[in-house]
Parts: sequence; structure tokens; C-alpha cells
Amino acid sequence: MTQKISKRLLDIVDALPLKDGIRVLEIGCGPGVAAREIANRFDNIFVLAIDRSLKTIEQAKRSSRKEIENGKLRFVQSSIEEFELSKKEEAFDIAFAIRVGAVDGRHPGIEKASLTNISKALKRTGKLYIDGGNPLKEIKLKN
Repeated sequence: MTQKISKRLLDIVDALPLKDGIRVLEIGCGPGVAAREIANRFDNIFVLAIDRSLKTIEQAKRSSRKEIENGKLRFVQSSIEEFELSKKEEAFDIAFAIRVGAVDGRHPGIEKASLTNISKALKRTGKLYIDGGNPLKEIKLKN
């Protein structure tokens, strides 16, 4: 039932500055393929993956039981423009979004709220990456 990762997605995951011990926020996770790939690469990593589609989140949870049980991965149904880091949740080191209109300029009406929410969810030194570079580009946030 687990989806195979595409070369494009694998290149993106490979380009992220991942390492043991960090917390990663994936925005627009779809069926969870990249989130699972990241969770399975490290012993001590945590990925929170969000998507606006409840159906997609349910599919991602079904395909990620092992990673969820190991405490390395959690899925939440939320759009980024409405996302809020809960008070008990630790901030993230890295956020990334692939083909997410709320952060790549396709939906300017919600982009400001989206980037503000991402900034609040990241540590002071946290970084946001989106597709569109080679294969990623960093988006500078106001912290």
C-alpha cells in the first residue's frame, strides 16, 4: 500500500538539510510519501505533515502506520493559512512545501497568512524550502 517515491520527490528530499534530531514540518503532504521517506532515514527525527484534504490525510495515515507508531511521524488535516502550532508543540527546524499555491505565489490572497503561520511554527533559526529551485529554493521569512 505504500507509494513508491518519484525521482523528483526523492531529489527534493535529498536536497533538504536533514539530520538526526531535527523536527520537520511538511506543508501539503498529499499521501505522505516524502514525510515517510524522511521519517525512515533517521532514528531520531520527527515529521509533522499537514494537508488541507481530510481524504488525503486519512490515506497518508493508513500508509504510515509503522512511522506513526514509532513516534516519528504525525499527520494533521489543516491548510497552512489556518495552521497554528499548538502551545505544547515544539517549534520546527525546517519546513518545506512542494506544489503548494499558498506559498509559491499562485494564491497571493492567502500567502501572507501562510508565511506568517510558517514563521511562527519555525525556530528562530528555522528555514522554509519550496520547489522551484534546483530542486529547492529557500524562502526568507520575517521572524
